[in-house]
Amino acid sequence: MTKRADERHIDNMVRRRSHFEDLEVSELFCPSCRAARPVRKHLLLVLPTGHKYEYRCAACGTPVGGKDDNDAREYREILLRT
Repeated sequence: MTKRADERHIDNMVRRRSHFEDLEVSELFCPSCRAARPVRKHLLLVLPTGHKYEYRCAACGTPVGGKDDNDAREYREILLRT
């Protein structure tokens, strides 16, 4: 590949990745239920770098996954209000 083709390939990869950054989970495998189950998203922490979430099984409440976002806007707004 030429340098120009490499740059286009990298740009395409970055664009594709950005499409999945805000992807939300609807079902995950629950080890307690031993099946894929709907999940509920719970906010664990509000950090300067973003939020930390935990996904829990909607049937039994077992933690089955997590997500960190990189949106620090709400944290700054909270600081400005205090």
